[in-house]
Amino acid sequence: MHPATAKWYDRRDAVFIEFCVADSKDLKINFDKAKCGFSCVGGTDNVKHENEIDLFEAIDENESKHKRTDRSVLCYLRKAQPGKPWPRLTKEKAKLSWLSVDFNNWKDWEDDSDEEMGNFDQFSDMMNNMGGEDDLPDLDGADDGADDDESADSDDEKMPDLE
Repeated sequence: MHPATAKWYDRRDAVFIEFCVADSKDLKINFDKAKCGFSCVGGTDNVKHENEIDLFEAIDENESKHKRTDRSVLCYLRKAQPGKPWPRLTKEKAKLSWLSVDFNNWKDWEDDSDEEMGNFDQFSDMMNNMGGEDDLPDLDGADDGADDDESADSDDEKMPDLE
């Protein structure tokens, strides 16, 4: 038996796991308070896949669901404690070769309500909007308070040449 390749991402109320198995048959998914079990037969070779995940936090197994498509099986694991971010999917910190983060769907939703992270977002935006080195003298602000380019560049003349 082989574990199925899977990707996961975190949301405010749930964690999503996508098991990437095409043409899955004999699908079995077990949601437990602290575990998620997955097994199926998949692909043209009819390979048996089985995964068991000890989850980072508890889930509401009665509200968790899954949806099968021809390409994959997407599991919706309802968090027992909505609003609490999961830094990882698994209880243990060990890296699982078959599991990766789904960066296409990842969203740092916890930033929305966290004031510190909001400040960090503003800082990030400022850093991203800074541009190249040409903008740096403007950030320091000319001491005379003028905003025209001549005064901002005036301090460049006093610097010695680099060798």
